[in-house]
Amino acid sequence: MNYIELSQAIQAYAENTESLFVENIPTFVKEAERRIFNTVQLPSLRKNVTGTMTSGNKYVALPDDWLANYSLAVIDADGAYSYLLNKDVNYIREAYPTPTSTGQPKYYAIFGPRIDEINELSLILGPTPDSAYGMELHYFYYPVSIVQGVITTLGTITGGSAYNNGTYFNVPLTGGSGSYAYATITVSAGVVSNVTLVNGGSLYVIGDVLSTTNTYIGGTGTGFSIPVSNIANSGGTSWLGDNYDPVLFYGAMREAIIFMKGEQDMVTYYEKMFQDGLGQLKRLGDGLERGDAYRDGQTKLRVTT
Repeated sequence: MNYIELSQAIQAYAENTESLFVENIPTFVKEAERRIFNTVQLPSLRKNVTGTMTSGNKYVALPDDWLANYSLAVIDADGAYSYLLNKDVNYIREAYPTPTSTGQPKYYAIFGPRIDEINELSLILGPTPDSAYGMELHYFYYPVSIVQGVITTLGTITGGSAYNNGTYFNVPLTGGSGSYAYATITVSAGVVSNVTLVNGGSLYVIGDVLSTTNTYIGGTGTGFSIPVSNIANSGGTSWLGDNYDPVLFYGAMREAIIFMKGEQDMVTYYEKMFQDGLGQLKRLGDGLERGDAYRDGQTKLRVTT
């Protein structure tokens, strides 16, 4: 199931095609994805990255899509791997109280937000690396959402003319192949000088040219436009959509019914269907994908006559 098929199914089952409902379908889907990925740790969604520690720096930035660790290893000059033990920050602070306590790291802990990105995390090492060791991080990651064509970056502004100066919030952007993108727009000296994306919408393609009516930015002016530079998931597919879409569909439907202020029995029904699907997914992620017939044998059910 791709995103368009998922969106159409949600509208059909909910019997709702109102614009406000359709606009919020990406939110329903993303909420379901978050619940799933924070409940089941799927080996299929395992990733590894390599890098280099910085001598004298006890912090390591985690990737943007990091969700949970499998392991962190130090790679020495001979290529030998030494796996670090996961400890609490307080343990590392107590064992290595000063930055001058250097050596090959033995421990790590989740420290807190990255300096360059407050919404992402970093690790602290103990002891502080005394050399630029290689490292390899294995981690469980957030895959790209199935929501198709979400704008991530806008291009160079064509500012237009004769607009009223000011900052305008939640301005709907029109044009292109997608819908429901919103931005904060700043007008100075009569031209649009800054556009900050608030909601990337869905179903856009790179090269779409967006604008807005002057009704939303002061009531006068013309000529403003801005192109779409980058989008997320141009194909509208995902691991869940390709491998086990029922849990995604039922999770999104639960959010949709809550949004519509539906009857509690309908919310309960879709929650039950979601939990049933989640149980089957856990059987896959926590069971089948972590063993094989050689080691664990095959499932054998008693035959009754």
